[in-house]
Amino acid sequence: MSLLQLILVAVIQGITEFLPISSSGHLILLPSLTGMDDQGLAIDVAVHVGTLGAVILYFWADVKQALAGLPRALTGHIDTPQSRLAFGLIIATIPTVIVGAILHLTGLSSAMRSVAVIGWTMLGFGLLLYWMDQKGAQTKHAADWGVRDSLIMGFWQVLALIPGTSRSGITITGARQLGYSREDGARIAMLMSIPTIIASGVLLSVDVIQQADAQLARDGAIAAVFAFFSALLALSLMMRLLRSISFTPYVIYRVILGVVLLFVAYS
Repeated sequence: MSLLQLILVAVIQGITEFLPISSSGHLILLPSLTGMDDQGLAIDVAVHVGTLGAVILYFWADVKQALAGLPRALTGHIDTPQSRLAFGLIIATIPTVIVGAILHLTGLSSAMRSVAVIGWTMLGFGLLLYWMDQKGAQTKHAADWGVRDSLIMGFWQVLALIPGTSRSGITITGARQLGYSREDGARIAMLMSIPTIIASGVLLSVDVIQQADAQLARDGAIAAVFAFFSALLALSLMMRLLRSISFTPYVIYRVILGVVLLFVAYS
């Protein structure tokens, strides 16, 4: 794979992973619309590692809290803010891990990788995000996140297994539907991404290990570094902008792209 394509894939992944516009959808579209070869599972894993590092660094204070509460959460003692956060992240991840494993093992995840599917999900879930963002209350904060809300947001996150949905976008939609403020809803959604990215990375790594070589390792390292820095920049920008604007600019982008993709798919 050329250095240009590696950087392009990494930057696209980094920018779109945490913005509510679907990283998987853009990565699938890249070879479809440019004629480039598919980057393959190994590079997918590498760029996910890069974005994982970015979200952990940005939310390090929250990550430390969750790690501190993990031992008590695993033993069923949900009696501190730290253990409640850790337990909530575990509960929110379980539905996606189960459904994701089923889709991967049955091959259904590959069957959904089409321009038409991405067009419909870009458009439909973009409009849903707009509706929930405009109509949802802003009465809850991150400290209010409990077992019930984590489970509900976990089921919302399952929808992100459909290409073009956007993991961050659909979990933010769920958070706004539950009444969380824009900034706190996005914060919870970003924290939910950490165990989800780890789980998907482990699942994909099983297939990648068999094809690993020195060249692939070098390409993966380059992709991970570029994904890390672009994700950190995009994440920082979005969280700052949420203090003053809504999710409408992202919705407009999704709607325009969705319409264009549907035109391409059905023309």
